[in-house]
Amino acid sequence: MSQVPRIGDWYQAINGDRFEIVAIDEESATLEIQHYDGAVEELDFDSWDEMEVLGIEPPEDWSGSLDIEREDYGVDLELTAPNDHINPIDELD
Repeated sequence: MSQVPRIGDWYQAINGDRFEIVAIDEESATLEIQHYDGAVEELDFDSWDEMEVLGIEPPEDWSGSLDIEREDYGVDLELTAPNDHINPIDELD
């Protein structure tokens, strides 16, 4: 029995691919998935029903779909203090 697809939910296929449901079109009976690496794919409902997938938690490192390196984020992702703000306006002269 396949999972009911929901926009924003993450899944993992039996081959290890991780992806998110980004759109569902009931009229055309299709859904769009975005793989962790950023590739977008359209599936019809029948193909989805045949897939073996498990619902998973969203990845903690969201950079996969952005095709950028961790150093290129422009922010320090390790900030934990609530008053640590990165304001891009502070960088302007």
